[in-house]
Amino acid sequence: MKRGLTLSLTLAALVGALPLVFAPLSPPVLAQRKATSTDVPVIPHEAVPFFKNTPGIYTGENMGIATNSKGNVYVYHRANETRLFEYSPQGVFTREIGANNYGFAFAHSVRVDAQDNIWAVDEGTDMIIKFSPAGKVLMTIGRRWDPVEMLGNMPGSGAFHGRNLKNRFGRQTDVAFDQQGNIFVSDGYSDARVVKFDKNGRFVKAVGTRGNGENQFSTPHSIASDFQGNVYVGDRGNARVVVLDNDLNWKTTFTNVGNPWAVCVSGGPGPKNPGKQYLYSSNSWPDSAPAHSAAFTGEVYKMELDGTIVGKFGRAGKAPGEFATIHQMDCRDPDVIYIAEINNWRSQKIVLKPRTATASGN
Repeated sequence: MKRGLTLSLTLAALVGALPLVFAPLSPPVLAQRKATSTDVPVIPHEAVPFFKNTPGIYTGENMGIATNSKGNVYVYHRANETRLFEYSPQGVFTREIGANNYGFAFAHSVRVDAQDNIWAVDEGTDMIIKFSPAGKVLMTIGRRWDPVEMLGNMPGSGAFHGRNLKNRFGRQTDVAFDQQGNIFVSDGYSDARVVKFDKNGRFVKAVGTRGNGENQFSTPHSIASDFQGNVYVGDRGNARVVVLDNDLNWKTTFTNVGNPWAVCVSGGPGPKNPGKQYLYSSNSWPDSAPAHSAAFTGEVYKMELDGTIVGKFGRAGKAPGEFATIHQMDCRDPDVIYIAEINNWRSQKIVLKPRTATASGN
């Protein structure tokens, strides 16, 4: 009788999950667009050999990359499983962080805050995990769905729902911080909003619905903040960077740099004033690497915080210094950009030489 009851309950759970199993997948990102900016100076750049893995250590799709104040580099990637690696300032693999933890399923991005804590953003579990510099879990935001609910929502899939829940995400994509330690999350594939939490992870505010108007987003894919607390959102599906103030009020948009897959602001997360800061935005070659878009994607734009374009570097490709689907960038040093790529299964250290920038016709 007990076995029969258990079987009945299991079948009931599976039947209840059928709507999830056959739910439509999230719609794909709009076709990658050619940036509308013209006569942009080209910034010469060099790919510096950097990452050194020991035998048996490798990375799959490199989704996230970040540096800390000591120069260590963190790569969050999808291999046979989701893994978070640390490298020394010389590029030597030093350790893995968070192995086998419940919050890892499908890596999306990683950031480091002003105290050198490491934040892993996992879209597969709808969770953000905060690690101490030593690798201890300090905080989690969001919650992984129960196993039966996950049957039709395998990592990397699931329908758009726009639920706008205070403490749950919809395949969130990235995280940023202000000087007070407030936390900003771009959320995401199954939702279309930006969420603000205080430094203790308490919900403060959310803004956004799906669309292309003011206070609307279409796949908010990346997020960064400046020293004044302004927030920059890579609104990928709408081909624009959205600028919000610290209370998530709409300020302006930058619409001439293609579809921003990754954004970052130079100077690091604080606490010291970094002085002049720059915004970087990647018009990435899409992750299916379609041949037709290689000619007009792949470049990264360097911009003033008011949207004025300073220059650009890079193009779609497989060679060192070329990029196949930049998914995240770290620009703590405005002339040293760390780049994580999906299709090339690698990260690169890029050194810019902005003083010798040359003009480009497109």
